[in-house]
Amino acid sequence: MFEILEKESVSDSITRYIVRAPYVARNCAAGNFVIIRVNENGERIPLTVVEADRERGTITLVVQSVGKTTRLLANLSAGDSIRDVVGPLGKPTSIIREGTVICVGGGVGTAEIFPIVRALKAAGNRVLTIVGARTRSLLILLKELEQVADRLEIVTDDGSTGEKGVVTDVLGRLLREESCVDAVYAVGPMPMMKAVSNLTRPLNLKTIVSLNSIMVDGTGMCGGCRVSVGGKMQFACVDGPEFDGHEVDFDELMFRSQSYKEFERLADDTFRGNGAAKHEQGTAWRA
Repeated sequence: MFEILEKESVSDSITRYIVRAPYVARNCAAGNFVIIRVNENGERIPLTVVEADRERGTITLVVQSVGKTTRLLANLSAGDSIRDVVGPLGKPTSIIREGTVICVGGGVGTAEIFPIVRALKAAGNRVLTIVGARTRSLLILLKELEQVADRLEIVTDDGSTGEKGVVTDVLGRLLREESCVDAVYAVGPMPMMKAVSNLTRPLNLKTIVSLNSIMVDGTGMCGGCRVSVGGKMQFACVDGPEFDGHEVDFDELMFRSQSYKEFERLADDTFRGNGAAKHEQGTAWRA
C-alpha cells in the first residue's frame, strides 16, 4: 500500500498527489512513469512522475479526472492509500546539453513536460516553454515552470489567458524568431503532438514526443501499447514512452486509442451513477 501524504486541487478536475513510494523516488528520472492500481479490483493506469523527492521518499502525480479509475483516485484523501504503484517504468528522457530547446505541453501534458524542462535546464540548456489548454481554468504548474524555464509562453483556445490560439501557433512564431533551435519536446493530446511533429518535420528539427497509448502491465508483455515508429512495431512502455515524433504513425495510434472508448464510457457512467446514489443515501463511499 502506498500512502497519499498530500492531495491538492490545482485546476478544474486536475489534482496533485504526493505519494510515499521510496523505491520509485530513489530510482526515478525525467520521463519515467508508474502504473497504479487504486484498489485490488481496479484497472492499471500509467501516470508520469512529475517530481521525485529522494530524501522524503515521495513522488508527485498530477491526474485529471476523466474516467472511472481517475475518479476513484479522486475519491481518496490524504491518509488513504493506493493499492499498487509500480515503477519507475519506461526509458528516461534523452537530455541534450548546452543547446536551445523548445518544450511544448498541452493540457495535463504540462505535468509531464515539467520534469523534462527542469532536467534540460539543469543540463545547461536554454529552455523555451509553451503551455496550452482549452481555457484558463485548465492551465497548471505555471509558477513552477516560470521558475525553471528561460521563457514561458501561454496559449488558450478561448483567449482567456495568454495568446488565443493553439500551441503550434506559438511554436511557429518561436521557430521564426530563434536563429537556432536544437530540439523540440512535446507532450499532450495525440493530435497536438502530431501537429507539432508536422510543423518541425520540414525543418528537419529533432522532435521528441511522449506517447500516452493504451497500457496494461507496463513491461512489454501485453502488447496493448504497441505503436508503429519508422515502420517498425515498438512498445511505448519499454521502448518509450518517448519517440522521434517524425517517425510515429499518429493516425494508427489515434485509431487504436479508441478501441475501448465505449467500455470506458459505460464504466464511467455506471461508476458515477452508483457513486451519486450512495452519496444521496448519506453513505461515506470509498473505492
